[in-house]
Amino acid sequence: MRGPERGFLLLSSSLGNPERHPLTTAQLRTLADRAWQLSVSEPERDLTVADLTGLGYGREMANRILALLSEEDVLEHYLRRGKRAGCVPLTRISESYPLAVRKRLGLDSPGVLWAKGNIGLLTLPKIALVGSRDLNPANRGFAAEVGRQAARQGFALVSGNARGADRTAQEACLAEGGRVICVVADELAKQPERPDVLYLSEEDFDQPFSAQRALSRNRVIHALGEKTLVAQCSYQTGGTWDGTVKNLRFGWSGVFCFRDESPACELLCRLGATPVNQSDLKDLYSLHPENFNFFDQ
Repeated sequence: MRGPERGFLLLSSSLGNPERHPLTTAQLRTLADRAWQLSVSEPERDLTVADLTGLGYGREMANRILALLSEEDVLEHYLRRGKRAGCVPLTRISESYPLAVRKRLGLDSPGVLWAKGNIGLLTLPKIALVGSRDLNPANRGFAAEVGRQAARQGFALVSGNARGADRTAQEACLAEGGRVICVVADELAKQPERPDVLYLSEEDFDQPFSAQRALSRNRVIHALGEKTLVAQCSYQTGGTWDGTVKNLRFGWSGVFCFRDESPACELLCRLGATPVNQSDLKDLYSLHPENFNFFDQ
């Protein structure tokens, strides 16, 4: 692993220690934004407080950044633990890091994604599926059909491995011989290894579930998919609503909402999502978002 990749890990990961406080995505974005200004005549030498204060940091923050970067022994131990669990890090500057996430989220993309499973699935065309945990029968049928059609048409299905829409689509996809990419909000190390599934996790491979992690990973799901299909959504509440509205606002991928006549679907379509029926899934490549987007006004 190259030095800059190790630096990203040291700055953006807890390294298995809940008391360690890495930089937030916003802080990492600020550092990356400022770092281009740094002209170092000796590129191999370590950063100093003077370098960081020259970028506009106060002494306290400069010392914090340097302290994070100094924990090479902790990082090495964590990498060995990850290897034993089948987990490998993909930093934002790693060749295997998903290009779509880096391009669409920019400096707001995760500093590191931990991966377990078949990393080669990241090279396939991808369709994302999001939706509620408690599904109506018609919405469940839509989610399952998304999974089946993804498999039949050569897409990897991207989802969040949660109860409800996620697992319905994932199970249908795998039953049809397809491939699945799960962006999980719970402990990556505990996920089973199988050749047709890739599990991804922000920050660390051993962090337990949290509501904040579940909300945060939604942007990765939406950015990974070339198109995002919404099986069901609560009206103006919940992770599916939050992630989908942010996608429409920032344009990470085209959004297609199952036409279930619900208030949530109607409002998402007024904001820029395209309504679709189950029959429209027969050619996923032909799905194109409507031109109108509320956030482009």
